[in-house]
Amino acid sequence: MVKKIVKSYDYTLIITIILLCAFGLVMVYSASMASAVQRYEVQSDYFYQKQKMWLLYFFCIFFIFAIAPYKIMQFTKWFQVPMVMGSILLLLGLFKFGHTAGNAQSWYLLGTFRLQPAEFVKLAVIIYMAAVYAKKQAYINQFNKGVLPPLVFLFIVCGLIVLQPDYGTAIIIAAIAGTIIFSSGMNFKSISKLVIMALIVLLPVIFVAKDAIFSEKRLSRVTVLDNPFADAQDAGFHLANSYIAIGSGGINGLGLGKSIQKLGYLPESHTDFIMAVIAEELGIWGVGFVIILLAYIVLRGIYIGLQCKDPFGSLLAIGISSMIGIQSFINLAGVSGLIPLTGVTLPYVSYGGSSLLMLAAATGILVNVSMFVKYEKKYKSKQEQGVKKQKSQDGKVFYL
Repeated sequence: MVKKIVKSYDYTLIITIILLCAFGLVMVYSASMASAVQRYEVQSDYFYQKQKMWLLYFFCIFFIFAIAPYKIMQFTKWFQVPMVMGSILLLLGLFKFGHTAGNAQSWYLLGTFRLQPAEFVKLAVIIYMAAVYAKKQAYINQFNKGVLPPLVFLFIVCGLIVLQPDYGTAIIIAAIAGTIIFSSGMNFKSISKLVIMALIVLLPVIFVAKDAIFSEKRLSRVTVLDNPFADAQDAGFHLANSYIAIGSGGINGLGLGKSIQKLGYLPESHTDFIMAVIAEELGIWGVGFVIILLAYIVLRGIYIGLQCKDPFGSLLAIGISSMIGIQSFINLAGVSGLIPLTGVTLPYVSYGGSSLLMLAAATGILVNVSMFVKYEKKYKSKQEQGVKKQKSQDGKVFYL
């Protein structure tokens, strides 16, 4: 039994995750050397050592979730209720005990570690919505009974995150939830009602908070997309230097460790803009390597979700894959000027403890779902085919 389970793990997916994490560790070291000394006044390998420590925690958490059966999380009484209540309390606590950075009160300061609850709320939303909609499959198109109840939790956490304010994370969580809803089996009529209701709720909120949402600073992120060099010393500073880094790298790059932009010109070079440093140092080959590996994880996760016969496992896989895909797209599109900058990190590659620990649990769950899918497909199907045939008295064949 154990041998069959071990053989059923998706080792190509596991190797892809390990490769991305290892590559990210190297690039965090390269991208953060200068800023560690110049901006933070610490040793040049400070962020590298911290990231290495987080990666050790990452793989511990990853293997725990990869081994523990994912179906345990479907038990409402002892898993989902504490998870939901804990998410709300952590977000509420930020308004009293939260640490402010980047104009958002989104972190708890625990010694030298900054914990961002919103990262873990992403996974909580995926688990909760997957579990509830899997349970409601029999009446998924009954709007009041099947569609609305899980959205109360979504509305509360997104509202609390917006109040920090952290619009980027709230949008990501809403987009992930939308993917799960679309994949849950609801018909077009139910989804249309949901969209209309969302607009009815959001439009008054946008009108009331229009001064904050459409502030001059936030609008400048949109206006600089056309030509960041027109205001390269202010609103377009981040994007202009990102363009210079990407353009300088060309096809082959300047060489590992030889980035110029990371020497104080490109802010957040080891977090939000790490892909710009990768492009400058390793060229199109480095960028392509990261995008291909990320795309493989996302597409593999969607395939796992489509193959899984268990609705809970299927929605989990699709939700986790969409989270990685959406966050990767927002980061890459922001760095390349396709959309306004939102401060979203690149999964597995950027520096950050909260993001890595959340991804450890999420991808561990994805690997576990994949294992169950492969195990049931490979071994249970053989058992079904090997069931002894018996003949009834009338000569017809039936299966035990």
